[in-house]
Amino acid sequence: MIKIVAINANAWIPEEFGSEVIAASEQNSAVEAYGRKVNMNTDTYKVPRIGESAVSVIGKSQPYPEDPANLDTVLLDTVKFGGQNVIAEEDLADANVDVISALQKSWALSYAKTFDNACLGTTAVGNGTTVPFTSVYKEVSAGAAAHKIATAGAVTYDKVSQTFGKVEQGGYFSDSDMIVIAHTSMKESLRGLVDVNGRPLFIEQVSATQPATLFGYALQFSDGAKTSATNQQNPNGNALLIVGNRQHLIVGQRAPIESKLSIEAGWSTDEPHLKMRARRAFAVGRAKAFGILEVTTS
Repeated sequence: MIKIVAINANAWIPEEFGSEVIAASEQNSAVEAYGRKVNMNTDTYKVPRIGESAVSVIGKSQPYPEDPANLDTVLLDTVKFGGQNVIAEEDLADANVDVISALQKSWALSYAKTFDNACLGTTAVGNGTTVPFTSVYKEVSAGAAAHKIATAGAVTYDKVSQTFGKVEQGGYFSDSDMIVIAHTSMKESLRGLVDVNGRPLFIEQVSATQPATLFGYALQFSDGAKTSATNQQNPNGNALLIVGNRQHLIVGQRAPIESKLSIEAGWSTDEPHLKMRARRAFAVGRAKAFGILEVTTS
């Protein structure tokens, strides 16, 4: 007697580290690329947030002074980003390109913009749905308002320098952890910035191992780095330049980017459905670890 064993061909397949899909998301999402990753095995997770510890000179045979630990936490709360493509069976059978891979990379690019906007530019307090997280923009606006600078028109040397200065004076500066994130529309303005000797401050990316820099710090452009009232894939608010300590850009990873191909939803047709999703959380460690330059219209 032959025993038939059911095989689950519809399982979610996680993307492997270094895959084209992961590369696409990190190349286009500054937060995925530079955020401090925290692996989560539950849908919520508390991350310790430590302030400064006191250091004293201690005399010979003298007791160590006690410093109460300045310890609190930030809460990471997972949300799911997802999407679905309907594919004609003929496209799978007849195409001379890998349709599935092309759609997966397309989704990763869209996810990168949407995720960055949720983490960087939404202007309301996070509600877990239309505003997934309380963004860097909102945290700075509410908790360190002086760290947000507005400028109308072209971005100037002085305004960018002031934005860096906010971080340098905020108490959470770390030279090795400094990152810069700017909306792609600011490239033209940044290319025109030079120092007193005429040397450009913005250096274009040379290779995958030599990223673009601004004032010597790693710079990544993001189409999600604009303000918006709710989470948008293509936000159309004010362009942002964000300078900060990446250790305070906290990204919770509950589940990787993964995909699932199923014909069940299209049983009445010849149309398989490709689903893509990622479960992420985000929180700002300290608002004063960031400086924001917001390009306004007036």
